[in-house]
Amino acid sequence: MTLPANDAFTLGLPHDHARIGLRSSTKIPFVSPKPRSPSATVRRRDSHPRQMSVELPDAPARSPPPQPHPSHTTTNGSPNGAPLRQRKRPRTSIPSTFPSPPNGIKSPHNARQKVDWEIPRKTLHSSIGFLTWYLYASDGNPRTVVYALSLALLVIVPADIIRLNSNRFEWLFERLLGFLMRESERNSTNGVIWYIIGVIFVLSLYPLDIATVSILILSWADTAASTIGRLWGAYTPPLPRSIPLIPFVPFLRLPLAPRKSFAGFLAGAFTGAAIAVGFWGFCYPVRDTLLTFRLPAETVVVAEQILPDAAAEVIKRGVEWLSAVQVPVGRWVGLTTLGVVSGLISGVAEALDLGSLDDNLTLPIISGGCLWGLFKVLAYFTGGSA
Repeated sequence: MTLPANDAFTLGLPHDHARIGLRSSTKIPFVSPKPRSPSATVRRRDSHPRQMSVELPDAPARSPPPQPHPSHTTTNGSPNGAPLRQRKRPRTSIPSTFPSPPNGIKSPHNARQKVDWEIPRKTLHSSIGFLTWYLYASDGNPRTVVYALSLALLVIVPADIIRLNSNRFEWLFERLLGFLMRESERNSTNGVIWYIIGVIFVLSLYPLDIATVSILILSWADTAASTIGRLWGAYTPPLPRSIPLIPFVPFLRLPLAPRKSFAGFLAGAFTGAAIAVGFWGFCYPVRDTLLTFRLPAETVVVAEQILPDAAAEVIKRGVEWLSAVQVPVGRWVGLTTLGVVSGLISGVAEALDLGSLDDNLTLPIISGGCLWGLFKVLAYFTGGSA
């Protein structure tokens, strides 16, 4: 039974007998909120509200695909043993522009993040080195510097304790000096305190030139390592967790900070080498006698006692020839050795990871102590005094 024309709207020509069976219709019901009066229309038998439908053309009806016989399927459910074709899952992640770097190397894409250069802090940090150089050149009394720094500690330490225990004073302190602090120092001891303690230590216990060079390493090598590490550290691998203290002795190792980069290590090493060579080689060569590596006079005497006359004569003439050329050659050999060793000491001391100890305290103490030990060794082999 077909509905009258006023009750159905046909858009797919369903009365066309040529299309019957080729198209199916989709009925969209429109339910009227209230049933009409019986006098206006014929009520349906089920007394439900009257429905009006619109027939829309749909895709041609297709017969379902034939189901394979159970004997023609394999254990994986594919007909005739053919593997089922899986649907590819859509990719939800956007591929990175840069290829993934090797293990341990940061991506240049990550290196483009905003870097805090700490310009005010680094400026103050480096200015201490120029002040130290000036005091040494003007024959300044190190005791006066120690007294002045000790008085400064009497003011800075109580202020730092109050800052950590009073919110109001902390707000005022960071308002005035917060631009010189790191974010990690806001809930811990100020790094300036460790800086002053390290300077007082080396000026009180080490020889004056050793103490001066160690303060210069703290002031300039540390700044160079931090700056170059932030600038190019993302393009170099991080440092290993430890290195052997003595070559070929694996059980004696020094702990390093993996968060620091190889670029920062090289910057600290080159800066420390330049400081040592420039200070002792050209500006204040007070230890020039230790850098020439002169052969001791006892060499000829020992050779004459334990060797035949011909061999002793050869050694004597060799010593005389070396004495004539050893001063200029030995000086450059000594400066080169001093620069290499000082650079390694500076780079390793800056990269050490000693737990909660601040590098402003450990760097001058360790570098100065190693340099003093180096000159003791040179004095032993050259017959001088360190």
